Amino acid sequence: MSEEKKVQDVLIRRMQIADVDAVTGIEQATFARPWSRESFMQEMERNKAARYLVAEKNGRVIGYAGAWIILDESHITNIAVAEAERGCGVGRKLTEALMQYISNLGAAYATLEVRVSNERAQHLYKSLGFVSVGKRKRYYEDNGEDAFLMVCEHMPDVEEDFQEPETETPESSGEKPENQGGMEHA
Repeated sequence: MSEEKKVQDVLIRRMQIADVDAVTGIEQATFARPWSRESFMQEMERNKAARYLVAEKNGRVIGYAGAWIILDESHITNIAVAEAERGCGVGRKLTEALMQYISNLGAAYATLEVRVSNERAQHLYKSLGFVSVGKRKRYYEDNGEDAFLMVCEHMPDVEEDFQEPETETPESSGEKPENQGGMEHA
């Protein structure tokens, strides 16, 4: 099967609370210092600036991407694809979809950090219009590796018919909300 056909079979959609376990699994398999399940739940439940997308293939989450949007600023927090699905264009499709999404929400530019050693990701980001504007010394805690700070100031045009799906909450998903600092839920 061609790379183009494989990526056509991938659905990009807004992340839901039901996706958190799959996303956490990809995160843990990808990064030396992964975010916890609780961190993703916090992003979904409480961080009003956070937006996450997932890539789904045959009903299974195979990747995700997230960003924080504050006014016209956005910061891409993480992008990861399951190892078995890498090299097929899923990361590109996710990143393009995330950039469109955050542009639709008003972001005029996007920033991200990438490991100096991660040439594959740097190549992808450069091909999407990101430029390196600096280096963050010893940014990564696991090994002290530097990170390039990259910025994209050429965001996709806003889609005129864009409507953001409602943010899912534990109550709307049918899940019992986690106890938040001892507060009782009505």
